[in-house]
Amino acid sequence: MEVFDAKGAAQDYMSKHTLAFSTPELTLTRFAFWLGDTVPDPKNKENSLPRMLTFMKEQDFAPVLIDEDTFVPSGAIKNSGKLYGNLHMENVQEGKFCSECGTKLSATAKFCPECGTTQE
Repeated sequence: MEVFDAKGAAQDYMSKHTLAFSTPELTLTRFAFWLGDTVPDPKNKENSLPRMLTFMKEQDFAPVLIDEDTFVPSGAIKNSGKLYGNLHMENVQEGKFCSECGTKLSATAKFCPECGTTQE
């Protein structure tokens, strides 16, 4: 399976372009245009192709896709008040609890860290 080596492309771009006065939006726009530029095909110099295709690499396994609707808790993020879901302390008088397992959550928690249930 061929996959796009985004890290390699970004590192190649960043090493060749100065970003001293660029905003993130401008940098991203320039990077997108740079990936779309037509360059000589490394395998056949008579042909050309978009630069993005030069960063395709062979991989034995499918890439891991991040699904924002599914959360598998790792327990890595936990604030000092033992309240899950937010790194910053909140001044909330009444707590929020998971509708599935009853774990105490922060007021802004999207997922329960114990059971992974999406919160409303």
